[in-house]
Amino acid sequence: MMGDTDYRSIIKNAIDSISRELEIEIDANDYKTIHLQEVIQCLRRSYYDRTDSKEIERRGFNDLLSGLLRKLEYGSEPKEFAIDDIKLKGQADMIVDDMIILFRPAQTILESPHANDLLYLNACLWIYDKTIGVIIYITSDKEEFTFSLTRDKKMFEEVIRRVRVLSDLLNEQKTPILEPSLNCMDCQYYTRCFISKKHSKQLSIAEMFGISKEN
Repeated sequence: MMGDTDYRSIIKNAIDSISRELEIEIDANDYKTIHLQEVIQCLRRSYYDRTDSKEIERRGFNDLLSGLLRKLEYGSEPKEFAIDDIKLKGQADMIVDDMIILFRPAQTILESPHANDLLYLNACLWIYDKTIGVIIYITSDKEEFTFSLTRDKKMFEEVIRRVRVLSDLLNEQKTPILEPSLNCMDCQYYTRCFISKKHSKQLSIAEMFGISKEN
């Protein structure tokens, strides 16, 4: 019967299955090859992904946008950038003429692009030797808005620094320092860095200040 069908579970399983197919392939034991995605996000999260991974919660098809586009004929091939004996591996969503294009989901229209998206795009410009890049954000309501970027050397130097740090910490088996951000609340490793999430009892103002209801 239709009423007995758990559509939520069916959709979740479909999203999980597609997500696994679209995930960037990272060799957890190859500490000399670092993927760009690993260094534009929290290094501790990337470290745990390699050493003691935990399944991430998939939220919706909109989050699969970038991965789906990379699989299309317009998607670019992964490319490596040498940093001494370490290889930084990156992949743009699309390359049109001399322009790098990234597609990202957004909950609402943004006034400025996310910092990690800027780091990713700027690094791609150096990896593919391009000068102009564009981030296209698409909301669940199908609204589109774009931001452009001209490659910046200092921004790329910060990515290179993080590549070296992550590679060294993986080799030494040392957990990276905390990098608190708004993304922590949605991270699957939240309880490894902070206290367990608990539901606290709601108190009235009177209870908070020890005032008796009889007064």
